[in-house]
Amino acid sequence: MRIDGRAQNQLRPIRITPHVSEYAEGSCIIEYGKTKVLCTATYEGQGPKWLHGTGQGWITAEYGMLPRSTQTRVKRDKTLSGGRTLEIARLIARSLRAAVDLSAIADRQITVDCDVLHADGGTRTASVTGGFVALALALKKLHDVSEIKNLGLKNYISAVSVGLKEGTSFLDLNYDEDSTINTDMNFVMTNTGEFIELQGTAEHQPFTTQQLLDMVGLAQLGGQQLFTEQEKIVGSFYPLIK
Repeated sequence: MRIDGRAQNQLRPIRITPHVSEYAEGSCIIEYGKTKVLCTATYEGQGPKWLHGTGQGWITAEYGMLPRSTQTRVKRDKTLSGGRTLEIARLIARSLRAAVDLSAIADRQITVDCDVLHADGGTRTASVTGGFVALALALKKLHDVSEIKNLGLKNYISAVSVGLKEGTSFLDLNYDEDSTINTDMNFVMTNTGEFIELQGTAEHQPFTTQQLLDMVGLAQLGGQQLFTEQEKIVGSFYPLIK
């Protein structure tokens, strides 16, 4: 039994609350247990200069943790150049670009901001999953007002962590688990069963091929549950492929 009473293949309670920002084109608050992230998608109009004339648009992301999102105060990263902050922002952006046909937003840019309100492990995976919902809602709004001709969505995107301790895999780590786990991996995947990114490190003990496959299977199980939660909001205009 885990610290919070979950089974090893059980996600924390997932909650996605859409339309939390009056001003953003798309927004939600996503909760993985006690982890809570505000995700907003902003239509920036003109895209990057280096894409002008290519027929391609762009999706970028920024990530940050509010000062008291953790047990001790985190300093504001005013330049957004901190190594961890930049690495997570790039992960979110890469993941979300895989969800969209960028020609549908030709010469335009959408920025997805993920601000951690409360951190208890899995802030980057929650940001990816919630960022997709905010992005999808923004695309729906832009399509409704004829700013873009096609919705542009290709698939759903979700992300979840899996840890390995004493030979057993555990799904969706909270902070206490993450800080003591032997191997920590993050999986970003599509609803069609493909992976966008795998990040993993064995901090205390190497893992075997079979253990990696076990972690992949657990991640896919969690991903399907996350897609179901996303569909509750996005499914009215972009249903999951069954």
